[in-house]
Amino acid sequence: MIRWTEAGRERSAAWRSALGAPPPERVVVADDRMKAATAYRLACEGTALLWRGDFQNARQLLNAMARRCKPAAPGSGFHRHRQAQSQRARTLGMLLVPYDAGHVVPLRRAPDVREACAEVYGPEAPPGVGRLRELLGLIGAHEWRRKGVHVPALGARVHPYHGVFSPIRGEYVDLVAEAPLPGDRLAFDIGTGTGVLAAVLARRGVRHVVATDLDQRAVECAADNVARLGLDDQVEIVRTDLFPPGRAPLVVCNPPWLPAKPISPLDHAVYDPGGRMLQGFLSGLAEHLEPGGEAWLILSDLAEHLGLRERGELKVAFEGAGLRVAGRLDAVPRHSRTKDMTDPLHAARAAEVTSLWRLTR
Repeated sequence: MIRWTEAGRERSAAWRSALGAPPPERVVVADDRMKAATAYRLACEGTALLWRGDFQNARQLLNAMARRCKPAAPGSGFHRHRQAQSQRARTLGMLLVPYDAGHVVPLRRAPDVREACAEVYGPEAPPGVGRLRELLGLIGAHEWRRKGVHVPALGARVHPYHGVFSPIRGEYVDLVAEAPLPGDRLAFDIGTGTGVLAAVLARRGVRHVVATDLDQRAVECAADNVARLGLDDQVEIVRTDLFPPGRAPLVVCNPPWLPAKPISPLDHAVYDPGGRMLQGFLSGLAEHLEPGGEAWLILSDLAEHLGLRERGELKVAFEGAGLRVAGRLDAVPRHSRTKDMTDPLHAARAAEVTSLWRLTR
């Protein structure tokens, strides 16, 4: 619950956050008379603003507050960048909006967000209060889910759900589409997310693909995409931590690339604290990879350029797991951030290479 005082009365409502953010302890009511400088100061001090004015004005206020958030300086390093990101998220998360029953936002000029909210919170929800920035994220995720992301390797669209990593960076998908298959009988796709890599393997002719994920949202998302692509007979979706039972001649994994702590649940697709998933995948291959089979590990070297992983550490991990490198395919990123000189991580992004490591026992 979130509690505040309004018009001299104590008020409360259900707190709504798909990201698991805690409700703020201090709340004041704000409307169109609120100045951006005042809103930013209050937010930095830890006071949340419950908006009662025009919805579009609230969006403009959020943008004005965002312009006041100082980014990390170019070249300041990963940890300064993350610190600035975290502070920005806390500050902008202090602008709140109310919800009526049925996912209706009772503000002037508010959009119809019922479908976007139902996809994340379920069809029914009580009146509540939540972050405006998070609501805007839900609206954006709903549009991604509705329109889909075109995947050239599939010649089709994949529809990501809220909180499931979108395949907008296509180089890792292209690597899986190009690597020589060790066979077409069976493959495991570990941490499938949207199911895009499982779908690519099936389209390449692998007769049975078992795709796993621990996140229920990802399991539902992958199942939806597999059905849309007409691959139900080839791809089986299983909710489990890493490996399904048994062995396969091909085991594929595209784990989070950075061994650092996530700020929010949405970061789990990118940040792997302590390299847990990577180590779990490598150490589990001995039990799940058939003799003579291959494991494909798709991993960026961005962590090495950021100083989060020592160069050569990956090969030591391979040897420790009893694995040999049979080959490697490389790709450079095509996204625009590699050319953005104002990005605090520009030097690392510009040098990044994504590799598909072909590993055998």
